[in-house]
Amino acid sequence: MSTNWAGNVTFSAARTAHPTSVDELRDVVRTAGTARVVGAGHSFSTIADTAGTLISLDRMPEVFEAGPESVRVSAGMRLARLAGLLHAAGLALPAMPSLPHITIIGACATATHGSGNDIPSLASLVRSIDLVTADGRVTTLGRGDDGFDGAVVAFGSLGVAVAVELDVVPTFEVEQRVYQDMPFDALVENVDAVFASAYSVSAFTTWQGVAHVFAKHRATDTRHDLAWTGATPATEPRHPVPGQPALHCTAQLGEPGPWHERLPHFRADFTPSVGRELQSEYFVAREHAAEALTALNALAAETAPVLLTSEVRTVAADAQWLSPVHGRDSVAFHFTWQPDDAAVRAVLRKIEATLSPWQPRPHWGKLFELADPGERYPHWDRFAALRADLDPHGVFRNPLVDGWFAR
Repeated sequence: MSTNWAGNVTFSAARTAHPTSVDELRDVVRTAGTARVVGAGHSFSTIADTAGTLISLDRMPEVFEAGPESVRVSAGMRLARLAGLLHAAGLALPAMPSLPHITIIGACATATHGSGNDIPSLASLVRSIDLVTADGRVTTLGRGDDGFDGAVVAFGSLGVAVAVELDVVPTFEVEQRVYQDMPFDALVENVDAVFASAYSVSAFTTWQGVAHVFAKHRATDTRHDLAWTGATPATEPRHPVPGQPALHCTAQLGEPGPWHERLPHFRADFTPSVGRELQSEYFVAREHAAEALTALNALAAETAPVLLTSEVRTVAADAQWLSPVHGRDSVAFHFTWQPDDAAVRAVLRKIEATLSPWQPRPHWGKLFELADPGERYPHWDRFAALRADLDPHGVFRNPLVDGWFAR
Protein backbone atom coordinates (compact mmCIF):
# COMPACT_ATOMS: atom_id res chain seq x y z
CA MET A 1 0.00 0.00 0.00
CA SER A 2 1.64 3.24 -1.14
CA THR A 3 -1.21 5.65 -0.40
CA ASN A 4 -4.21 5.79 1.87
CA TRP A 5 -7.76 5.15 0.65
CA ALA A 6 -8.36 8.80 -0.21
CA GLY A 7 -5.04 9.20 -2.00
CA ASN A 8 -4.12 12.32 0.00
CA VAL A 9 -1.34 10.56 1.99
CA THR A 10 1.65 8.81 0.44
CA PHE A 11 3.30 6.54 2.99
CA SER A 12 6.98 7.22 3.63
CA ALA A 13 7.96 3.83 5.08
CA ALA A 14 11.34 2.39 4.17
CA ARG A 15 9.77 -1.07 4.02
CA THR A 16 6.40 -2.80 4.34
CA ALA A 17 6.07 -6.06 6.27
CA HIS A 18 3.29 -8.62 5.86
CA PRO A 19 3.91 -11.12 8.69
CA THR A 20 2.17 -14.48 8.43
CA SER A 21 2.31 -15.50 12.11
CA VAL A 22 2.52 -13.97 15.56
CA ASP A 23 6.12 -15.13 15.90
CA GLU A 24 7.04 -13.51 12.59
CA LEU A 25 5.28 -10.31 13.69
CA ARG A 26 7.24 -10.33 16.94
CA ASP A 27 10.48 -10.53 14.98
CA VAL A 28 9.39 -7.67 12.72
CA VAL A 29 8.64 -5.46 15.70
CA ARG A 30 11.87 -6.30 17.53
CA THR A 31 13.99 -5.37 14.52
CA ALA A 32 11.93 -2.50 13.11
CA GLY A 33 13.50 0.52 14.76
CA THR A 34 10.25 2.40 14.23
CA ALA A 35 6.96 0.94 13.03
CA ARG A 36 3.29 1.66 12.50
CA VAL A 37 0.38 -0.56 11.46
CA VAL A 38 -1.83 0.13 8.46
CA GLY A 39 -5.24 -1.46 8.02
CA ALA A 40 -7.63 -0.56 5.22
CA GLY A 41 -5.95 2.83 4.78
CA HIS A 42 -9.17 4.65 5.61
CA SER A 43 -7.53 7.31 7.77
CA PHE A 44 -7.17 10.75 6.20
CA SER A 45 -4.03 11.95 7.98
CA THR A 46 -0.50 10.62 8.55
CA ILE A 47 -1.62 8.81 11.72
CA ALA A 48 -0.48 5.43 10.31
CA ASP A 49 2.67 6.70 8.62
CA THR A 50 6.26 5.92 9.58
CA ALA A 51 9.72 6.33 8.13
CA GLY A 52 10.51 2.82 9.37
CA THR A 53 8.45 -0.33 8.87
CA LEU A 54 4.81 -0.20 7.85
CA ILE A 55 3.13 -3.37 9.12
CA SER A 56 0.08 -4.87 7.44
CA LEU A 57 -1.88 -7.66 9.13
CA ASP A 58 -3.52 -8.80 5.91
CA ARG A 59 -1.63 -12.13 5.80
CA MET A 60 -1.98 -13.08 9.45
CA PRO A 61 -3.90 -16.30 10.23
CA GLU A 62 -7.63 -15.83 10.63
CA VAL A 63 -8.95 -16.23 14.17
CA PHE A 64 -12.66 -16.70 14.89
CA GLU A 65 -13.67 -18.27 18.19
CA ALA A 66 -17.32 -17.63 19.00
CA GLY A 67 -19.18 -18.04 22.27
CA PRO A 68 -22.71 -17.02 23.26
CA GLU A 69 -21.71 -13.56 24.54
CA SER A 70 -18.33 -12.84 22.96
CA VAL A 71 -16.08 -13.66 20.05
CA ARG A 72 -12.29 -13.68 19.76
CA VAL A 73 -11.07 -12.62 16.33
CA SER A 74 -7.93 -11.62 14.48
CA ALA A 75 -7.48 -7.87 14.83
CA GLY A 76 -6.77 -7.31 11.14
CA MET A 77 -9.99 -8.95 9.94
CA ARG A 78 -12.30 -6.71 7.92
CA LEU A 79 -15.63 -5.88 9.55
CA ALA A 80 -17.54 -7.28 6.57
CA ARG A 81 -15.82 -10.65 6.99
CA LEU A 82 -16.48 -10.67 10.74
CA ALA A 83 -20.13 -9.74 10.20
CA GLY A 84 -20.67 -12.64 7.82
CA LEU A 85 -19.09 -15.12 10.24
CA LEU A 86 -21.09 -13.79 13.15
CA HIS A 87 -24.40 -13.85 11.31
CA ALA A 88 -23.79 -17.44 10.22
CA ALA A 89 -23.27 -18.30 13.89
CA GLY A 90 -26.50 -16.54 14.92
CA LEU A 91 -24.62 -13.59 16.42
CA ALA A 92 -24.24 -9.86 15.76
CA LEU A 93 -22.44 -6.71 16.73
CA PRO A 94 -24.81 -4.08 18.13
CA ALA A 95 -23.15 -1.40 15.98
CA MET A 96 -21.63 -1.07 12.53
CA PRO A 97 -19.99 2.00 10.95
CA SER A 98 -21.00 3.40 7.57
CA LEU A 99 -18.33 1.32 5.84
CA PRO A 100 -17.92 -2.41 6.54
CA HIS A 101 -14.67 -2.43 4.55
CA ILE A 102 -12.36 -1.34 7.37
CA THR A 103 -10.43 -3.55 9.78
CA ILE A 104 -11.64 -4.38 13.26
CA ILE A 105 -8.61 -2.93 15.01
CA GLY A 106 -8.52 0.15 12.80
CA ALA A 107 -12.11 0.89 13.76
CA CYS A 108 -11.54 0.24 17.46
CA ALA A 109 -8.21 2.10 17.69
CA THR A 110 -9.84 5.30 16.39
CA ALA A 111 -13.17 4.86 18.24
CA THR A 112 -15.05 4.53 14.97
CA HIS A 113 -18.79 4.16 15.49
CA GLY A 114 -22.22 3.75 14.02
CA SER A 115 -25.26 5.72 15.10
CA GLY A 116 -27.81 5.30 17.85
CA ASN A 117 -28.68 6.92 21.16
CA ASP A 118 -27.89 3.69 23.00
CA ILE A 119 -25.03 2.47 20.79
CA PRO A 120 -21.46 3.34 21.83
CA SER A 121 -18.32 3.11 19.71
CA LEU A 122 -16.96 -0.21 18.48
CA ALA A 123 -14.10 0.19 20.96
CA SER A 124 -16.58 -0.21 23.82
CA LEU A 125 -17.30 -3.76 22.63
CA VAL A 126 -13.73 -4.88 23.25
CA ARG A 127 -13.35 -7.26 26.21
CA SER A 128 -9.64 -7.95 25.75
CA ILE A 129 -6.84 -7.09 23.40
CA ASP A 130 -3.62 -8.98 22.60
CA LEU A 131 -0.74 -6.62 21.82
CA VAL A 132 2.73 -7.28 20.50
CA THR A 133 4.62 -4.56 22.34
CA ALA A 134 7.88 -2.87 21.37
CA ASP A 135 10.06 -5.56 22.97
CA GLY A 136 8.32 -8.30 20.98
CA ARG A 137 6.30 -9.69 23.87
CA VAL A 138 2.61 -10.52 23.60
CA THR A 139 0.66 -8.67 26.30
CA THR A 140 -3.03 -9.25 26.95
CA LEU A 141 -5.15 -6.60 28.64
CA GLY A 142 -8.77 -7.24 29.60
CA ARG A 143 -11.60 -5.28 31.16
CA GLY A 144 -10.75 -4.41 34.72
CA ASP A 145 -6.99 -4.63 34.15
CA ASP A 146 -4.89 -1.59 34.92
CA GLY A 147 -4.53 0.41 31.72
CA PHE A 148 -7.17 -1.48 29.73
CA ASP A 149 -9.36 1.61 29.24
CA GLY A 150 -6.38 3.27 27.57
CA ALA A 151 -5.31 0.31 25.47
CA VAL A 152 -8.03 0.04 22.83
CA VAL A 153 -8.43 3.60 21.51
CA ALA A 154 -4.68 4.06 21.17
CA PHE A 155 -4.28 4.77 17.40
CA GLY A 156 -1.48 2.23 17.16
CA SER A 157 0.73 3.88 19.77
CA LEU A 158 1.06 1.01 22.25
CA GLY A 159 1.86 -1.98 20.03
CA VAL A 160 0.44 -4.17 17.31
CA ALA A 161 -2.93 -5.71 18.13
CA VAL A 162 -3.12 -9.32 16.94
CA ALA A 163 -6.48 -10.39 18.43
CA VAL A 164 -9.43 -8.87 20.22
CA GLU A 165 -12.37 -10.31 22.12
CA LEU A 166 -15.65 -8.51 21.41
CA ASP A 167 -19.09 -8.44 22.98
CA VAL A 168 -21.79 -9.87 20.73
CA VAL A 169 -25.57 -10.15 20.79
CA PRO A 170 -28.04 -12.50 19.07
CA THR A 171 -28.45 -11.76 15.38
CA PHE A 172 -31.31 -9.45 14.39
CA GLU A 173 -32.95 -7.95 11.33
CA VAL A 174 -33.17 -4.28 10.41
CA GLU A 175 -35.30 -2.30 7.98
CA GLN A 176 -34.14 1.04 6.64
CA ARG A 177 -36.23 4.00 5.51
CA VAL A 178 -35.22 7.44 4.30
CA TYR A 179 -37.18 10.60 5.06
CA GLN A 180 -36.31 13.29 2.53
CA ASP A 181 -36.27 17.05 2.80
CA MET A 182 -36.88 17.40 6.52
CA PRO A 183 -36.90 21.16 7.15
CA PHE A 184 -33.68 22.01 8.94
CA ASP A 185 -35.59 23.98 11.57
CA ALA A 186 -37.69 20.90 12.29
CA LEU A 187 -34.54 18.85 12.82
CA VAL A 188 -33.17 21.42 15.26
CA GLU A 189 -36.43 21.86 17.16
CA ASN A 190 -37.06 18.11 17.40
CA VAL A 191 -33.51 16.79 17.47
CA ASP A 192 -34.07 14.53 20.49
CA ALA A 193 -37.24 12.99 19.03
CA VAL A 194 -35.69 12.48 15.60
CA PHE A 195 -32.66 10.64 16.94
CA ALA A 196 -34.79 8.59 19.33
CA SER A 197 -37.11 7.48 16.51
CA ALA A 198 -35.14 4.37 15.48
CA TYR A 199 -32.40 2.00 16.56
CA SER A 200 -29.91 3.86 14.35
CA VAL A 201 -30.48 7.31 12.85
CA SER A 202 -28.32 9.44 10.54
CA ALA A 203 -29.25 12.90 9.29
CA PHE A 204 -27.49 14.02 6.09
CA THR A 205 -27.39 17.69 5.17
CA THR A 206 -25.51 20.16 3.02
CA TRP A 207 -26.70 22.97 5.34
CA GLN A 208 -29.01 24.33 2.64
CA GLY A 209 -32.27 24.26 4.59
CA VAL A 210 -33.13 20.54 4.64
CA ALA A 211 -31.86 17.21 5.95
CA HIS A 212 -32.42 13.64 4.77
CA VAL A 213 -32.86 11.21 7.63
CA PHE A 214 -31.85 7.54 7.31
CA ALA A 215 -33.81 5.66 10.00
CA LYS A 216 -32.83 2.04 10.68
CA HIS A 217 -35.34 0.10 12.80
CA ARG A 218 -34.89 -3.31 14.32
CA ALA A 219 -37.56 -5.39 12.61
CA THR A 220 -39.10 -6.32 15.98
CA ASP A 221 -39.35 -2.69 17.16
CA THR A 222 -42.20 -0.28 16.64
CA ARG A 223 -41.56 1.88 13.59
CA HIS A 224 -41.87 5.63 14.15
CA ASP A 225 -42.79 7.55 11.01
CA LEU A 226 -41.05 10.93 10.70
CA ALA A 227 -43.48 12.48 8.22
CA TRP A 228 -44.83 14.64 11.07
CA THR A 229 -41.62 16.70 10.79
CA GLY A 230 -42.49 17.75 7.25
CA ALA A 231 -40.16 15.16 5.70
CA THR A 232 -41.31 12.98 2.82
CA PRO A 233 -40.79 9.21 2.88
CA ALA A 234 -38.51 8.27 -0.02
CA THR A 235 -40.06 6.12 -2.73
CA GLU A 236 -36.76 5.11 -4.30
CA PRO A 237 -33.30 4.45 -2.82
CA ARG A 238 -31.20 7.48 -1.99
CA HIS A 239 -27.42 7.93 -1.73
CA PRO A 240 -26.12 9.94 1.26
CA VAL A 241 -24.16 12.22 -1.09
CA PRO A 242 -26.44 14.36 -3.29
CA GLY A 243 -26.32 13.46 -6.96
CA GLN A 244 -24.74 10.03 -6.49
CA PRO A 245 -26.56 6.85 -7.63
CA ALA A 246 -27.79 4.63 -4.81
CA LEU A 247 -26.83 1.37 -6.54
CA HIS A 248 -24.18 0.48 -3.97
CA CYS A 249 -26.08 1.57 -0.87
CA THR A 250 -27.61 -0.94 1.53
CA ALA A 251 -31.26 -1.78 0.90
CA GLN A 252 -33.79 0.88 1.85
CA LEU A 253 -37.58 1.29 1.41
CA GLY A 254 -38.33 -0.82 4.50
CA GLU A 255 -36.98 -4.10 3.11
CA PRO A 256 -35.94 -6.20 6.14
CA GLY A 257 -32.49 -7.76 6.15
CA PRO A 258 -29.65 -8.90 8.40
CA TRP A 259 -28.15 -6.28 10.71
CA HIS A 260 -24.82 -6.14 8.82
CA GLU A 261 -26.58 -5.50 5.50
CA ARG A 262 -28.60 -2.54 6.80
CA LEU A 263 -26.69 -0.73 9.60
CA PRO A 264 -23.84 0.33 7.24
CA HIS A 265 -24.82 2.82 4.56
CA PHE A 266 -22.83 0.98 1.91
CA ARG A 267 -22.72 -2.63 0.72
CA ALA A 268 -19.67 -4.69 1.56
CA ASP A 269 -19.17 -5.87 -2.02
CA PHE A 270 -18.39 -2.35 -3.26
CA THR A 271 -15.93 0.24 -1.98
CA PRO A 272 -17.83 3.53 -2.09
CA SER A 273 -16.21 6.72 -3.26
CA VAL A 274 -17.22 9.87 -5.08
CA GLY A 275 -13.60 10.59 -5.82
CA ARG A 276 -10.67 11.31 -3.55
CA GLU A 277 -12.75 12.98 -0.88
CA LEU A 278 -11.47 14.05 2.55
CA GLN A 279 -13.27 13.58 5.85
CA SER A 280 -13.50 15.22 9.29
CA GLU A 281 -15.66 14.59 12.34
CA TYR A 282 -16.26 16.33 15.67
CA PHE A 283 -18.12 15.18 18.79
CA VAL A 284 -19.89 17.34 21.38
CA ALA A 285 -22.07 16.41 24.33
CA ARG A 286 -25.53 15.42 23.13
CA GLU A 287 -27.34 18.02 25.23
CA HIS A 288 -25.79 20.69 23.01
CA ALA A 289 -26.99 19.14 19.74
CA ALA A 290 -29.53 21.85 18.86
CA GLU A 291 -27.13 24.69 19.68
CA ALA A 292 -24.30 23.10 17.74
CA LEU A 293 -26.52 22.40 14.72
CA THR A 294 -27.62 26.04 14.69
CA ALA A 295 -24.06 27.30 15.00
CA LEU A 296 -22.77 25.07 12.20
CA ASN A 297 -25.67 26.07 9.97
CA ALA A 298 -24.47 29.67 10.21
CA LEU A 299 -21.27 28.54 8.44
CA ALA A 300 -23.16 27.17 5.43
CA ALA A 301 -21.83 29.75 2.98
CA GLU A 302 -18.24 29.05 4.02
CA THR A 303 -18.46 25.25 3.97
CA ALA A 304 -20.46 25.01 0.73
CA PRO A 305 -17.55 25.44 -1.74
CA VAL A 306 -15.71 22.35 -0.42
CA LEU A 307 -18.52 20.27 1.12
CA LEU A 308 -19.97 17.11 -0.39
CA THR A 309 -22.23 16.22 2.53
CA SER A 310 -22.46 16.23 6.33
CA GLU A 311 -23.77 13.41 8.50
CA VAL A 312 -25.13 13.97 12.00
CA ARG A 313 -25.27 10.96 14.34
CA THR A 314 -25.61 10.20 18.03
CA VAL A 315 -23.26 7.91 19.96
CA ALA A 316 -23.56 6.61 23.53
CA ALA A 317 -20.82 7.34 26.06
CA ASP A 318 -18.03 4.85 26.71
CA ALA A 319 -15.16 4.41 29.17
CA GLN A 320 -12.18 4.41 26.79
CA TRP A 321 -9.78 7.15 27.89
CA LEU A 322 -9.24 8.64 24.43
CA SER A 323 -12.58 7.86 22.86
CA PRO A 324 -14.27 11.05 21.59
CA VAL A 325 -17.39 9.90 23.46
CA HIS A 326 -15.54 9.18 26.71
CA GLY A 327 -17.85 9.94 29.61
CA ARG A 328 -20.50 11.77 27.62
CA ASP A 329 -23.35 10.80 25.31
CA SER A 330 -22.51 12.67 22.15
CA VAL A 331 -23.66 14.03 18.84
CA ALA A 332 -21.16 13.61 16.01
CA PHE A 333 -20.84 16.01 13.07
CA HIS A 334 -19.19 14.31 10.11
CA PHE A 335 -18.04 16.21 7.02
CA THR A 336 -17.15 14.72 3.64
CA TRP A 337 -15.08 17.22 1.66
CA GLN A 338 -13.83 17.91 -1.82
CA PRO A 339 -10.14 16.88 -2.21
CA ASP A 340 -8.74 20.37 -1.58
CA ASP A 341 -6.56 20.06 1.51
CA ALA A 342 -5.72 23.74 2.00
CA ALA A 343 -9.30 24.91 1.55
CA VAL A 344 -10.63 22.18 3.82
CA ARG A 345 -8.18 23.00 6.59
CA ALA A 346 -9.16 26.66 6.44
CA VAL A 347 -12.80 25.68 6.89
CA LEU A 348 -11.91 23.26 9.70
CA ARG A 349 -10.41 26.09 11.72
CA LYS A 350 -13.70 27.97 11.44
CA ILE A 351 -15.73 24.89 12.40
CA GLU A 352 -13.51 24.26 15.41
CA ALA A 353 -13.84 27.88 16.54
CA THR A 354 -17.62 27.67 16.12
CA LEU A 355 -17.85 24.48 18.18
CA SER A 356 -15.35 25.64 20.82
CA PRO A 357 -17.96 26.52 23.48
CA TRP A 358 -18.79 22.79 23.67
CA GLN A 359 -15.23 21.39 23.73
CA PRO A 360 -15.38 19.39 20.49
CA ARG A 361 -13.35 16.20 20.31
CA PRO A 362 -12.06 15.07 16.90
CA HIS A 363 -12.16 11.66 15.26
CA TRP A 364 -8.54 10.48 15.44
CA GLY A 365 -8.46 9.03 11.93
CA LYS A 366 -9.80 12.10 10.15
CA LEU A 367 -8.57 15.64 9.47
CA PHE A 368 -8.60 18.26 12.21
CA GLU A 369 -6.62 21.35 13.12
CA LEU A 370 -7.06 21.43 16.91
CA ALA A 371 -3.75 22.10 18.62
CA ASP A 372 -4.83 21.01 22.08
CA PRO A 373 -6.52 17.59 21.82
CA GLY A 374 -5.20 16.52 25.22
CA GLU A 375 -7.08 19.27 27.04
CA ARG A 376 -10.33 17.61 26.02
CA TYR A 377 -9.62 14.26 27.68
CA PRO A 378 -9.45 13.88 31.48
CA HIS A 379 -7.17 10.83 31.21
CA TRP A 380 -4.72 12.21 28.63
CA ASP A 381 -1.82 12.17 31.07
CA ARG A 382 -2.64 8.62 32.16
CA PHE A 383 -2.53 7.53 28.52
CA ALA A 384 0.82 9.31 28.04
CA ALA A 385 2.19 7.35 31.00
CA LEU A 386 0.83 4.07 29.59
CA ARG A 387 2.43 4.89 26.23
CA ALA A 388 5.78 5.55 27.88
CA ASP A 389 5.52 2.31 29.86
CA LEU A 390 4.66 0.04 26.93
CA ASP A 391 6.81 1.81 24.33
CA PRO A 392 9.68 3.48 26.24
CA HIS A 393 11.93 3.79 23.17
CA GLY A 394 9.29 5.19 20.84
CA VAL A 395 9.07 2.32 18.38
CA PHE A 396 5.43 3.15 17.57
CA ARG A 397 5.76 6.91 17.58
CA ASN A 398 5.45 9.18 14.58
CA PRO A 399 5.56 12.96 14.13
CA LEU A 400 1.79 13.46 14.00
CA VAL A 401 1.06 11.62 17.24
CA ASP A 402 4.14 13.01 18.97
CA GLY A 403 2.87 16.47 18.12
CA TRP A 404 -0.32 15.85 20.06
CA PHE A 405 1.66 14.91 23.15
CA ALA A 406 4.24 17.70 22.84
CA ARG A 407 1.73 20.41 23.64
